[in-house]
Amino acid sequence: MILGQYVAAQLLSYVPDRTFRRFVDKYIGNYKIRKLSCWSQFVGIFFGQLTFRESLSQIVVCLKSRERDLYHFGIRNPIAKSTLAEANESRNWKIYRDLALKLIERARILYRNEDHQVDIENTIYALDSSTIDLCLNLFPWAKFRRTKGAVKLHTLIDLRGPIPTFIEITTGKVSDVKVLDSLDIEPDAFYVMDRAYVDFRRLYRFTSLGAFFVTRAKRGMRMRSCFSRVVDKASGLRCDQDILLKGRNSSKDYPEKLRRIAYWDEDTKKRFVFLTNNFHLDAKIIPLIYKQRWQIELFFKWIKQHLRIKKFYGTSQNAVQTQVWIGVCVYVLVAIVKRELNINHSVGTILDILSINPFSKVPLVELLTNSECVNPHPGSSNQLEFNYL
Repeated sequence: MILGQYVAAQLLSYVPDRTFRRFVDKYIGNYKIRKLSCWSQFVGIFFGQLTFRESLSQIVVCLKSRERDLYHFGIRNPIAKSTLAEANESRNWKIYRDLALKLIERARILYRNEDHQVDIENTIYALDSSTIDLCLNLFPWAKFRRTKGAVKLHTLIDLRGPIPTFIEITTGKVSDVKVLDSLDIEPDAFYVMDRAYVDFRRLYRFTSLGAFFVTRAKRGMRMRSCFSRVVDKASGLRCDQDILLKGRNSSKDYPEKLRRIAYWDEDTKKRFVFLTNNFHLDAKIIPLIYKQRWQIELFFKWIKQHLRIKKFYGTSQNAVQTQVWIGVCVYVLVAIVKRELNINHSVGTILDILSINPFSKVPLVELLTNSECVNPHPGSSNQLEFNYL
């Protein structure tokens, strides 16, 4: 790390410069641009995410207060609010999506030896969506209800981290189950989903490609038991069966056997019925795998508290996509720094430290190692930090 760099510039140094320029060229991002390059746009929104700014006005005012220092971040010209707003409306958001996916590749390599709480060697993914409410008058493209707008953040996370490996942003009207068609399914991996993703035609695709799924059965599911295994009821298990579906459509959509496991959770006093296409693991492992799905709920709660994805700097679909993907870049960059510098703080704590010290010239590792845990944002909660990343 070069001595004398600002903390925010040190974090930005983890962005691969050649890769970023390649994505800009791919989508012709700087074509006929004289004042605000794609890099300057990225740094502006990056700064807003890092320091928890509520609007473009706040971002521009803060950057103007350090106008003489902007060259440290690779910004040659002052950033005007109108220019930044126009860039968010018109520059292709896929530049920042591809950059986020490239950073995710790097983060997954760093976290590949991270342990999850289930004693199996397979990779475990959790899939879910989070709805962000919007005003339909301001975001007319974000159709959801008759008088309500929303976007959905469909996310697949690798529980060894957890690192998002797939993100798709759609309008609120798009059903969760349709996202299964967009997934690149990894053989031998486990995919954990709730009942919203029970579509037997789509689930059969996991079986065809050699992957496993764990989900919950819907009520009223028609099926026939083919074989029952003896279970230890003291462990909470109530049954472990091989079944065939009997519904007219479901039996055609999923012609092979499924494994049905009923489990009584003593803590919540609830009965859960799980479906999976894995017949080899001990039945006690399946409820433990499904329990890990809760990590994606914590992930959504975490990013809504620490990143600017609930209030948007622009109203167009392009501006929303740009802001969310740059927010993902910030999250993944901090996760990379945490692992490469071997920092014990959680990602949330690191973000809090960086947000109040962006123009400090202390070396990043020294700042993060010596800082106490802080919580400067009134909307965030350190109770979520536990061991999250």
